[in-house]
Amino acid sequence: MIVGFFVVALLVVAVAVDASAAYLRRQGLDNLADAAALAAADGIQGQQVYEGGLGERARIDPALARAYVADYVRATGAATTYPGLRWQVDATTERVVVRVAAPLDLPLTVPGVDRAATVSATAASYVVVSD
Repeated sequence: MIVGFFVVALLVVAVAVDASAAYLRRQGLDNLADAAALAAADGIQGQQVYEGGLGERARIDPALARAYVADYVRATGAATTYPGLRWQVDATTERVVVRVAAPLDLPLTVPGVDRAATVSATAASYVVVSD
């Protein structure tokens, strides 16, 4: 009976450690996605201000937004921090949505659970000009 409780306790610890690792990876990817979306919106906003002013809402150029996100990811070294990092930019004239995903090797192995997992995050941004 003691051995059974010990095994159950080890499984609980392994699940808690793996869940914590996934949570921390998700937090990091959330921060990266937020910052990349803001970098795209801010870069586009700045360019429009200097080239002719803004209306009520900045117009987002999808190709330019993708370029700003790629520049941000490269400049921060995120691919080194998160090996296997993938990102996708969905931009329209009104918003930028950035989705990032990276694999995570779970620190402890739990029977019946894959050791590798993919963690993802999504962030969106748009620019509203107010008086």
